[in-house]
Amino acid sequence: MTDLDLDSGARRVEPGRIISEVFRIYREQAGVLLPVAIVLFGINALVGYVLRDGALAIVAIIVSLVIATFYQGMVVQLVRDVIDGRRDSSAGDLLRSVSPVVMTLIIVSILAGFATGIGLLLLIVPGLYLLTIWAVIAPVVVVEQPGVFESFGRSRALVKGHGWQVFGVIVLVVALLLVVGIVTSILIDAAGDAGGSAIGWALNVLTAPITALVAAVLYFALRVAHGEPARPEDAVQWMPPAAPGTLGP
Repeated sequence: MTDLDLDSGARRVEPGRIISEVFRIYREQAGVLLPVAIVLFGINALVGYVLRDGALAIVAIIVSLVIATFYQGMVVQLVRDVIDGRRDSSAGDLLRSVSPVVMTLIIVSILAGFATGIGLLLLIVPGLYLLTIWAVIAPVVVVEQPGVFESFGRSRALVKGHGWQVFGVIVLVVALLLVVGIVTSILIDAAGDAGGSAIGWALNVLTAPITALVAAVLYFALRVAHGEPARPEDAVQWMPPAAPGTLGP
């Protein structure tokens, strides 16, 4: 049983607790998270290197987006799977489970990224606001499978009442990734082109699970904070027993 389970009584979204849970799952599930990241982002790096010139670069960008989407979706399904304290699905099962929503997830990611980017460029505060209220939009798509625009509303509804806590988690993660980015730049400059590329890929593999896990853990924690079962499929556990002499629902 994880810290996200309703039986733990954890109804508050606390940034420190969320980050702690992210790294706990990272440690326990590294045997899935890292090999999948190595393969997927290895393909991404290879495609980016081969198709780096001219119009072909657009193909590389599309491939990169699809790979990142599949990885994010896989991590959401992984966290969903381990909430009960054990993992029942293989890496292949987790990746295949993302297939039905991959197009919706790509569209939502593009729209959210574009709107947030515009907000950050023009006025920083609106961008940060959008980044916060849409923090769990990817897990919403993967788990609940609503339409594109319904996903935005559902993410906002989940974050409502916990905006500052969600923003605090985002700040902590951005600070961590900023430090990693600075270290990466220093190492790349010291190692040269070939060595720098290898270092960049390795650090990308190591950090990719963090951002994906943060969104997933936040999503399930927010469901709990709103009094919902951590997973939709657990709702049956919340149905009261039928009164004596009745047939139930």
